[in-house]
Amino acid sequence: MFKLVTMEDTIRIPPETFGNPLESVGHQQVKAKYEGVVDENLGYVVAVTNVKVSPVGKIIPGDGATYHKVSFSLLTFYPVLQEVVEGEVVEIADFGAFVRIGPVDALLHVSQLMDDFISYDEKQGVLLGKETNRKLTTGDRVRVRITAVSLGRAGGSAKIGVTARQPFLGKLEWIEEDLHKTGETEEKKKEQKGDEQ
Repeated sequence: MFKLVTMEDTIRIPPETFGNPLESVGHQQVKAKYEGVVDENLGYVVAVTNVKVSPVGKIIPGDGATYHKVSFSLLTFYPVLQEVVEGEVVEIADFGAFVRIGPVDALLHVSQLMDDFISYDEKQGVLLGKETNRKLTTGDRVRVRITAVSLGRAGGSAKIGVTARQPFLGKLEWIEEDLHKTGETEEKKKEQKGDEQ
């Protein structure tokens, strides 16, 4: 889930940047500190926006820089358990597929792909269902549910697990096929009820 979070902090304006526009330098300092960070409270920090730097700063003895209060907004992505998301398959491996959801790749393990025996074709980079003949390859669009989130400690590696083994989840083409089959089944049931009456 993407969020826009408003925050305040104090930033250091280095002496070599004196004379440059304060807002511009402030934006660069906040961007360097926050963008790309993975935080267990914020999630993935994607971008910094709306930076407002106080023109009044403080000087600390022994440091030639000035310190200014700053308010800003962060665009963050925080994966929520049980959230249904769509993404693109960016890599296929023998143990599963990596799906890009927002700014991060989540693992779709082979056991969570479909109710079928799955084989991996390394040459073609394909996961293939034995009975269904359904294929998953790089570039496919999938709908998945988030089942595990581990953002780790500040700056650590994060891990997200997803599943496609529930109704209306999986490769988008498979979902369309299943919906079409369900619609045909419903029509047949209605026809049979009409014949019985």
